[in-house]
Amino acid sequence: MSTGMAEIKDATDLYLADFDRIERRTARGPGAWLLPIRKAAISRFAELGFPTTQDEEWRYTSVAPIAETAFERASADGAEVTRKQLAPYLFAADVPTIVFVNGFFREDLSSLSDLPAGLRIESIAAAIARDDATARRHLARHAKIEDQAFTALNTALFEDGAMIHADRGTVVESPVHVVYVSSGGVGPSVSHPRTLVVAEESSQIPVVETFVGFGGAAYFTNTVTEVVVGDNATVDHYKITREATGSFHIGTIMLHQFRNGNGRTFAGTFDGGLIRHEIDTVLDGEGCDCGMNGLYLVDGPRHVDNHLIVEHAKPHCDSREFFKGILDGHGKGIFSGRIIVRPGAQKTDAKQTNMSLLLSQEAQVESKPQLEIFADDVKCTHGATIGQINEEALFYLRSRGIHEDAARSLLVYAFAADVLDRVRVDSLRAALERLVFQKLPHGDLMSPHETG
Repeated sequence: MSTGMAEIKDATDLYLADFDRIERRTARGPGAWLLPIRKAAISRFAELGFPTTQDEEWRYTSVAPIAETAFERASADGAEVTRKQLAPYLFAADVPTIVFVNGFFREDLSSLSDLPAGLRIESIAAAIARDDATARRHLARHAKIEDQAFTALNTALFEDGAMIHADRGTVVESPVHVVYVSSGGVGPSVSHPRTLVVAEESSQIPVVETFVGFGGAAYFTNTVTEVVVGDNATVDHYKITREATGSFHIGTIMLHQFRNGNGRTFAGTFDGGLIRHEIDTVLDGEGCDCGMNGLYLVDGPRHVDNHLIVEHAKPHCDSREFFKGILDGHGKGIFSGRIIVRPGAQKTDAKQTNMSLLLSQEAQVESKPQLEIFADDVKCTHGATIGQINEEALFYLRSRGIHEDAARSLLVYAFAADVLDRVRVDSLRAALERLVFQKLPHGDLMSPHETG
């Protein structure tokens, strides 16, 4: 066996050993109902192995650095994270906030008092410990493990995360903020956080997940979020990725929508090393409406891959996918969008758009829109564009006395603005606008209010 293959085997053995620990603990305590699900997941992971670029769905993203690194389970102990460190990542001070460090709940950093009636927020570990009925009904029931190795791995190994439950008819105005922090360590570490959002019939709730990384050591975040949108319910879900440089982040978001369910998700990627978002939506009831939006800023040697699937399983459903990428340096961006219209899903209306802006000659982008239609009375479109800054527009701004650097930043911001406008939480949208300006070349020469 070659050295490389031995390293991969050793890394896989670490995950299997970690599962043995979880299996022994689960067999003795609460959560025994999860054990068959966990066993099926670890078996599926062992069968699938890590994906390679020979797999069509991973053609442009190599996870060899993950497969070949012996990541140890991140510890809940000794993680020194303070409120001061978190402050730059909290878009609002007055929203319910639940914080996890290295995948484990931190009550001292969270703010969960004065929740509105009908809203419950707690750690998944606590929900499992008290044999919560919502957890039993939905946890690990929606995210697919059949052909997704990393989702299977998370399902087998997760220990904690956030559970958010809105009772029937509950309308929550203020967003719930879930913050996952990787504190780093002396060696490579991994965490498997899990999020479950359940909006019961006719409820409404906005949820923001933020992923943050501190420390210099390499780490791997393997996360899964399950969002259940009940009949006539609405969920606005936002995922903001601000991982540390050189980190690895593989994240799955699974939205399952029922009759007249309105589910929207936004993926904003601003920092990290190798990042892959798997965003899957199943429209499992008539009259569903789905929006999948995203903005990714890629510079340096970073690699960001957005992989989307929306499955129209029932008739009379609408979906809109709108993703934009801004790429600079040697950054690489991937977009793969797949719309599946199942037999019988008549009157489907689906549209998919991906647009990329290249700011350097070295930046790379791959865009792969796909349609799979098995019904005949549908309206489905897709499109992708790749371009550079419009030199005529740049000349116009400079002719009006705007410095070239500021003019370029203004044009890049304008490219991103229509995606940011789809963020319905005002405080979050303002924070993301500021963040985009910080990321732009010489963006400090102007501020968002100057764009009006």
